[in-house]
Amino acid sequence: MQRFAMIGPGGEAPVPGIPGGEPAGFATFGAPGLYTLVYASGRSAVELDAAKFETYLKEEGLETISALRAKRGQTAASLKSVKEVFSRCAKALIPVGGGGAGAERVLGLTLELIPEKDPTQLAAGAELPLRLLYLGKPLAGALLTAMPRDTPDARVTARTDAQGRARLRLDRPGVWLVKAVHMIPAPAGAGADWESFWASLTFERPGP
Repeated sequence: MQRFAMIGPGGEAPVPGIPGGEPAGFATFGAPGLYTLVYASGRSAVELDAAKFETYLKEEGLETISALRAKRGQTAASLKSVKEVFSRCAKALIPVGGGGAGAERVLGLTLELIPEKDPTQLAAGAELPLRLLYLGKPLAGALLTAMPRDTPDARVTARTDAQGRARLRLDRPGVWLVKAVHMIPAPAGAGADWESFWASLTFERPGP
């Protein structure tokens, strides 16, 4: 774990917890406002069957990686497995005492989803504008997927434009997860073929 913290009206404070424990950590909110819980993991390794890896690329909108693999001759027929290292860049928004400003905070994650409107105050049926940054710069062409916790099949998707922006229409109240994945060839010494970064943003859209 590289970063596990709470950012609110009083600044940033670490979230204590036990690695691998449940719950992951414990936080106390000392004042009203909008708080962001942020979690940035270290690298984890996984090895996937080559055919399953191609399916995963399709599901996450990573067609450019599929095309690059094809160009390199790295097809499911030519390889048995693919090694990948991945890390998580997670955020959750929690309004306390009515909430407040701060939804658009940029926290410096490797891959970061940034709402340009507070989703915890979003009107019914309204669109949520978002930005996606990779290493602090807009990431174009990435697939954003929003899923309501109670009905995950009712997902909404959009691709980011040249400025890394996209809009998602959230048609129901409840807890939502927005996610995006970015993948690059793994750097030397990573012990893998590819490296991916998983960004997520969790919040509760109010009713009705």
